Amino acid sequence: MDVEASGSIKDRLAHISDRIRSALHEVGRGEGGVRLVAASKSVTVDRLREAILAGVQIAGENRLQEALPKIDALKGERVTWHFIGQLQRRKVRTVVGVFELIHSVDSLELASEIDRRAADAGRRQKILLEINIGAEQSKAGFLVDEVEQELPRLAALNHVAIEGLMAVPPQARDPEQSRPHFRGLRELLERLRRQRLPGVSLTELSMGMSNDYVVAIQEGATLIRLGTAIFGGRRG
Repeated sequence: MDVEASGSIKDRLAHISDRIRSALHEVGRGEGGVRLVAASKSVTVDRLREAILAGVQIAGENRLQEALPKIDALKGERVTWHFIGQLQRRKVRTVVGVFELIHSVDSLELASEIDRRAADAGRRQKILLEINIGAEQSKAGFLVDEVEQELPRLAALNHVAIEGLMAVPPQARDPEQSRPHFRGLRELLERLRRQRLPGVSLTELSMGMSNDYVVAIQEGATLIRLGTAIFGGRRG
């Protein structure tokens, strides 16, 4: 029986934890090197609470209008919130300070708006830079060459903390087809680190979803975004 396709949320999370430990062991990485983000788009508050009780510590939301009621309903629960969807500049003011980490900063303009709103709020917002790792015309994100050139400008923003990179590779049935893209993102992170810019920690690699997270971990992921593997199929 495929535990990730059936069973309770608790059972699925236990199975995922086993696979994470195994993937880390295979490549000589220590336990604790990967954090699980439960991608909770279209998941009800009750099911998300069930996941939190089963050990989920980070919830990742794609849609602000859906996220805010959940955040309010789950106040007091031991969970932090990440924004993992595409972020419109007009919604930045509402997102800053509500989410611990924004995964999907896809342009200097968006980063600048986050910086401005974070300054107004008197805080420093943690962000990841979204990379269009497959250079797909249909996807947002910095191109590889572009982010290497833009990083000094991004680093000059005083109210954002650039924690790392995020990417979604081109869609593929076989997880192994994603491996070169995950490896490329890790190599890009290593090149960017060599710029040694202040305010740019570059410790996080957000990559890997329900179908390819094992390969992503083997290639260095520190954050994996799993929805279907935890909650099963959903609409919306």
